[in-house]
Amino acid sequence: MANKKRIVFVVNPISGTQGKKAILKWIEERIDHFQYDYEIVKTAYAGHAVEIAAKAVYEKVDTVVAIGGDGTINEVARSLIHSTTALGIIPCGSGNGLARHLKIPMDPKAAIDIINDDYRLNIDYGKINGLPFFCTCGVGFDAFVSLKFADSGKRGLLTYLENTLHESLTYQPETYEIENEEGTVKYNAFLIACGNASQYGNNAYITPQASLKDGLMDVTILEPFTVLDVPSLSFQLFNKTIDQNSRIKTMRTKKIKIHRDQPGVFHYDGDPIMGDKDLEVEIIPKGLYVITNPKRKKDNNENINFLQIISDYFSGLKPKGEEFLAKRQSRLFEINRTLLRKLSKKNDK
Repeated sequence: MANKKRIVFVVNPISGTQGKKAILKWIEERIDHFQYDYEIVKTAYAGHAVEIAAKAVYEKVDTVVAIGGDGTINEVARSLIHSTTALGIIPCGSGNGLARHLKIPMDPKAAIDIINDDYRLNIDYGKINGLPFFCTCGVGFDAFVSLKFADSGKRGLLTYLENTLHESLTYQPETYEIENEEGTVKYNAFLIACGNASQYGNNAYITPQASLKDGLMDVTILEPFTVLDVPSLSFQLFNKTIDQNSRIKTMRTKKIKIHRDQPGVFHYDGDPIMGDKDLEVEIIPKGLYVITNPKRKKDNNENINFLQIISDYFSGLKPKGEEFLAKRQSRLFEINRTLLRKLSKKNDK
């Protein structure tokens, strides 16, 4: 068939919590061969996806599909900005923040069907000190945990929660100045998150009102809190209502400057990097085409509860029976209980 559209699938073999062999088989089975010619390219080193996607843009490929986590998606997308080549996603990472915001199914087979639909959306993206991000970026506790998470041998929600538990016992809030067109405000903050999309991943909605199409970023500032605030903050984070918490301050803006007392870590789409004392964050409107779920508007306001988080976490895994699943769920809840118990002891000192 003449004039078929071209797709390049970029596979990160080591990202996320599941293998990729089955996904490659499903692509062959489910992709619309009448519409598309495609090739599959595996990444061999950090940054390789950037090069693969850049080559695809030069060759005027219609779509580049990232098969991996938020890091792989970021590498692919940064080469596609301000081009007509669209980003497709088959999510199989640890958080999948952008995919979840776009309502792309976590089931790889269903995600392939979304690619066949080829429903395109022109979205904003952000930059922090010149580095592109597509979901969130920030400083403070979330960036510090991202640094610890990057050093972990394991991936997934449980590993992230374990790192969060450990570091929350000793992490101290910092003083920041945030400057935008309205002036400068000083905050003592646990974290500052800038959202182009609404969540970190795993349905943890840190900027729940964020839109990918409004030309603005949503900024969430979490001020110091006590152990008594932990249950409500945890619930609201996963229920898309954290912006209603009294410990939270928010703003919506095109550009901010963050000033801190000393250089330190920040993250962009979950990847940690060391930066200067001063950070500049901005939103670039309509800079990236993405393949999204054509039905996403119908369920854009759905509420997600903690049980749904668990369900999403286990989808895509192949548990060895109900006993395996029960053990993983039990461990997840034990982490939560341990967090509250240790925070309580810390608060009593």
